[in-house]
Amino acid sequence: MYKIAVFVSGRGSNLKEIHKHIETEKLRAEISVVVSNKKNCGAIDFAIDKNIPTFIIENENSYNELLKYLVKLNIHLIVLAGFLKKIPKNFIEIYKNKIINIHPALLPKYGGKGMYGMNVHKAVFNAKENISGATVHYVNEYYDEGAIIEQRKIDISNVKSPEEISRKVLKIEHELLPDIIKKFIDDYFKKTEIILNGNLTDTNKLVEVSDNLFELNGSENNFAEKKSHNYFTN
Repeated sequence: MYKIAVFVSGRGSNLKEIHKHIETEKLRAEISVVVSNKKNCGAIDFAIDKNIPTFIIENENSYNELLKYLVKLNIHLIVLAGFLKKIPKNFIEIYKNKIINIHPALLPKYGGKGMYGMNVHKAVFNAKENISGATVHYVNEYYDEGAIIEQRKIDISNVKSPEEISRKVLKIEHELLPDIIKKFIDDYFKKTEIILNGNLTDTNKLVEVSDNLFELNGSENNFAEKKSHNYFTN
């Protein structure tokens, strides 16, 4: 099974959208853990309700335990879906090109420290922009500066408030993020099938063998080093 860890700090609307795509079998994956720096937030409540394991980052030391936990789970992809904390450098090194973030604007504009949620939409509105949108990008050691994977745009020329921009962009986010995750999943199974010389075409068997390969290599990243990391980059 393709395993996703979702990092979130708020209500978790993108988390819920990912979960919905999994439940309707549009994504061949599971959310293995929901990670948050806030124990009292909508995303954690949702995860508990859906029996999804959770991990709370209480301080900087928590990241070491979290990293061990993610490796133990054989996580394939880390998705930042409204996570407000900076990802430690060792995470980025170990999960190279396996951490993605969704940002509610068209990067590189309106990115950087402090630019999240309504802060972004207010800045876009005050600048009288005619176009906004959402960006999915790789995560590096700098806020919102990782390579862009894909962007989608929306006309905001007639909006009357930052809140209206927020609603329009969120709709785009809910379309874009699952689509990008699906590309990662499809790419994973395609590469696994190539490694197996194309002998398995049954999806369930392919998933089972894929997971066994990861376990035999001790961790997901040992196996990952045998594959190209350049997913969907231009």
